[in-house]
Amino acid sequence: PGLMRFFADHAVAGIEAGDDTTFERAVRLPGGLAHVSIALDGEAAVRCTARLDAIADLSTLVARVRRLFDLDADSRAIDDALAGDEVLAPLVEVLPGIRLPGTLDADEALIRTLVGQQISVKAAQAVWDRFLGLLAPQALPLQADAVLGLSAAQMREAGLSARKSEYLHDLSRHFGNGSVHVDQWQQMDDEDIITELVAIRGIGRWTAEMFLIFHLMRPNVLPLDDLGLLRGISVNYFSGEPVSRAEARDVAE
Repeated sequence: PGLMRFFADHAVAGIEAGDDTTFERAVRLPGGLAHVSIALDGEAAVRCTARLDAIADLSTLVARVRRLFDLDADSRAIDDALAGDEVLAPLVEVLPGIRLPGTLDADEALIRTLVGQQISVKAAQAVWDRFLGLLAPQALPLQADAVLGLSAAQMREAGLSARKSEYLHDLSRHFGNGSVHVDQWQQMDDEDIITELVAIRGIGRWTAEMFLIFHLMRPNVLPLDDLGLLRGISVNYFSGEPVSRAEARDVAE
């Protein structure tokens, strides 16, 4: 239920719709589009109903939906491990089985991250409403090559700053010219992927680390520039006192 609420709260109109128990959207797959409806089936299952352009994409779609809901994580083993820490144990007891919200598409995930940088979720959704209005229906779900067809003036009209417009064009060019090795990321280590991503203007280490956590589901990334993480460590381990990066790393270890 927590994941469903997360997806509903972050849904981009025109691409997605959701509530406490359902989530619907289109997904671009190698053989074409799939229109997907996902619902919670009691407490035991996630039920996915899909209409695909190409039936050969079925296994790809299943893998992506499993990633979206972090279904390959052994949440019971994770809870058992975290409960071994005296600070985390009561938190695990109150809310067991937390999973990471994943993503369905690398292009879209990075574009959405750039658009949402340094603004609220609500503000980002307002920008998306205007931004998607500039695109032809066949350009959705959003892909990097569609962004290259938009001028900087059009993106400013949608509410993006000149700098973010440049960042989106740069990101799209990197995806278009093959300088990011999307198909090889699963076999690459964390630091090599981060190196590729931070070469793109607008993507710093924090953004790259968020992408590794939420798109590639890498469990050992420690984003020490994340203010929420540092605040949580401060409140729970240091009585609210500010913590250094070294102290935060010691807690994580």
